[in-house]
Amino acid sequence: MTLQEYDYARESPSKLAASCLLLALTMKNLGGWTPTLEYYSGYCSQDLHPLVKRLNFLLTYQPRDKLKAVRTKYSHRVFFEVAKVTPMDMLKLEEILKNC
Repeated sequence: MTLQEYDYARESPSKLAASCLLLALTMKNLGGWTPTLEYYSGYCSQDLHPLVKRLNFLLTYQPRDKLKAVRTKYSHRVFFEVAKVTPMDMLKLEEILKNC
């Protein structure tokens, strides 16, 4: 999704990937940002929180009329239908991030 948004071009690819991973872990309730993830990524959880919130916002309020190729591709079962995953409630995400 971020490939289609100019605002994310200024983010470093490693920080964007780490933020996407933290959001996915949170959405699937698979745990938080571990010391191992912090060590290998170079980012602590608090560094990623603002970008995680922006990513969830992007999933929540995405335009549906144009640029459908990425959404269509990742809605296929070959890609585990990740484009169909329901975004987190912003308040719930804020609370979870506060505790990690």
